[in-house]
Amino acid sequence: MKDSFIVFGEPDIHEDECQEVLDTLRSGWIGTGPKTHRFEHLFAQYLGVPEAAAVNSATAGLHLACLALDLKPGDEVITTAMTFCATVNAILHAGATPVLADIDPNTWNMDPNDVARKITSRTKAILPVHLAGRCCDMQAIGDLAEAHSLYVIEDCAHAIETQVNNLHAGTLGDLGVFSFYVTKNVTTCEGGMVTAKDPERLKKIKTMALHGLSAHAWQRYSDRGFKHYLVQELGFKYNMTDLQASIGMHQLKRVQRNWSRRKEIWERYQNEFTQLAQVPSPVAHNQKHAYHLFQLVLPESQETTRDQFLDHLHRSGIGSGVHYLCLAEHPYYQKALGWHPSQTPNATQVGRRTISLPLSAKLSDRQVNRIVDTVRKLLVALQSR
Repeated sequence: MKDSFIVFGEPDIHEDECQEVLDTLRSGWIGTGPKTHRFEHLFAQYLGVPEAAAVNSATAGLHLACLALDLKPGDEVITTAMTFCATVNAILHAGATPVLADIDPNTWNMDPNDVARKITSRTKAILPVHLAGRCCDMQAIGDLAEAHSLYVIEDCAHAIETQVNNLHAGTLGDLGVFSFYVTKNVTTCEGGMVTAKDPERLKKIKTMALHGLSAHAWQRYSDRGFKHYLVQELGFKYNMTDLQASIGMHQLKRVQRNWSRRKEIWERYQNEFTQLAQVPSPVAHNQKHAYHLFQLVLPESQETTRDQFLDHLHRSGIGSGVHYLCLAEHPYYQKALGWHPSQTPNATQVGRRTISLPLSAKLSDRQVNRIVDTVRKLLVALQSR
C-alpha cells in the first residue's frame, strides 16, 4: 500500500484536546474567558514568570510589544534578516523603522557584531529571533542593549522550550513573544503569548489586546452580572479565545514528551546528513534547543536548484518548508525600505539554499526512515554531479 503524504509540521492532537474543546462548546462560553485565563497562568508557570498575556497570534504579540515601548516615527529597531515577515511588519505597524542585521553563518541567528555596527542615535530596541529554537547570543545582545540603553524584544515563535543557563527564552529581554500557530511545538491552531519584565507594560498589552477596554472586560457577560467597561487605550482585536486555550492547555502538558521526540528525530537527521550538506551546528552545553525546525543548507549545484529539490521531496510524498528567504529578497521591502540582498550576504546565501524537513512529534519511526532515505538519495545524487 502506498505511503501517505507526510505533512510538514503536522500538529500532534490528542483526545484530551478534543474533549476540552467539546466541553468549551457545551459550556456556552467560547470567547475569551476563564480557560484563556487558565492557559495564561499555566504558561507563565511553565516559564517561571508572574504572568503572561494571551493573544490571537505571535504577530499580534509582536505588534503589542513594540507599542508597549512607545516607539515613535523615526525610531529604529534592529532585527535579523533571517525571519518571517511578521517580525518586521510588527515594527512597521508600530510606526518604527526596522533595520536588518546579518546572521552568524554558523548558528544562522542574528550576529551581535553586525547588530553593533547597525546601532545609531535613532536605535531604540533590538529584536532577536531564536531561529529554529536555538537561543541567540543573549549575553552579547544584552550587553549591547545595556551599553546603549536599548530595549530587547525576544521573538520566541520557535522557542517555547528554549533555555540558556536554565533560563527560558522570553524571560531574558524586556519582552518575549511566543507563537502557538498550527506548526509550532505547542499549538492552539492560531495564538500567541506575551511576557514582560515590567508588569505595567504587560497590563497595557492585555488592555490593548481587547479593544483597549478596562481590565477583565471579558467578564462583562458572565454569570457575575453585567459589568460596564471603559475604553482606556486605542486597542485592537487581538484576544485569544477559550476554544484556542482549550487546545493549548493540554498541548502544554505534553511539552517535554514532545520535545524529547523531536530531539530524537533532529539528532537522527544531524547524524545522517552531516557529510552531505550543511546541517545545524551542535547545541551549546549551556543551552536547551527547542528543536522546532531542522534546516539543511544544500550544496551548490549547477543542475539542481533549491526549488527543484523541494519538488523532488513533494513528488516523493514528503512535505518541506523554507525558513527563510532573506527579508531583503522581498519586493515590498526593497521598494519601501530600499533593502538589497547584498546588504546581508550571509542571510542571503543561506536563505537561497535552505530547506526545512518535517520534525513533528507525531512522526512515526517509519516516516522518519522514509524521510532520511529519500533525502540521502537526493543529496548523494547532488554530490555525484
